[in-house]
Amino acid sequence: MAAGAIRGRFLLTLQGSHGGPAVGSNEAFELDNFERRWTPHPDPNVDLCVMPIAPLIQVAKSKGLKFFFSSMDKTLIPSTSDIEDMIGLEAVTMVGYPNGLWDSANNLPIFRRGVLASDYKYNWNGKKEFLIDAACFPGSSGSPVMLFDIGSFQSRKGTSIGSSRIKLLGILYAGPQYTISGEVHVVMVPTQQKAIALAEIPNNLGIIIKAEELLAFEGMFKRDDELWL
Repeated sequence: MAAGAIRGRFLLTLQGSHGGPAVGSNEAFELDNFERRWTPHPDPNVDLCVMPIAPLIQVAKSKGLKFFFSSMDKTLIPSTSDIEDMIGLEAVTMVGYPNGLWDSANNLPIFRRGVLASDYKYNWNGKKEFLIDAACFPGSSGSPVMLFDIGSFQSRKGTSIGSSRIKLLGILYAGPQYTISGEVHVVMVPTQQKAIALAEIPNNLGIIIKAEELLAFEGMFKRDDELWL
């Protein structure tokens, strides 16, 4: 969460005449009272927070603009049967801005591939978390981690040909790193690149909060006209 932030700025892709994204046409939208707009997870030990998108839609409307967005609903969260059908070594896709890299001309993020590094059926170290084997650099915090299998995928039922599978597995928030002295630490993956006092080397593992933790935000929001303006 943007602790202490007074104003937040979003660079968003505008909606084209066909209803899809007008790639390359971007507009900056700003919101004040920024810190107050974020709602933390009800469990303080879960490093998640959310912000309703309606205020941004209102700001865009005041400018006579529409920006493109595609929402994900809770049907993308793996069900019990989905999880039981996973073989345990699925390839995963992560979307984010590692080391602050992005396609600034087209306002597009970076897509990276990796694999599950722990069994999704079980909670890593007793928390609703799991591990992935992927390069998780600063800027990756908050990145969604998904199953994104188009055309075919392998499951315990066999190989599904001509089928696709898209599921939101979770959100990256931390990763183990080791120092030059050989000690291993679990550190929060920052949202942006910044100087770190210790010489820390990522070991290409990321700790992901399971998507089911997002369900805790259901029913938590009510309209606050002061924040929606």
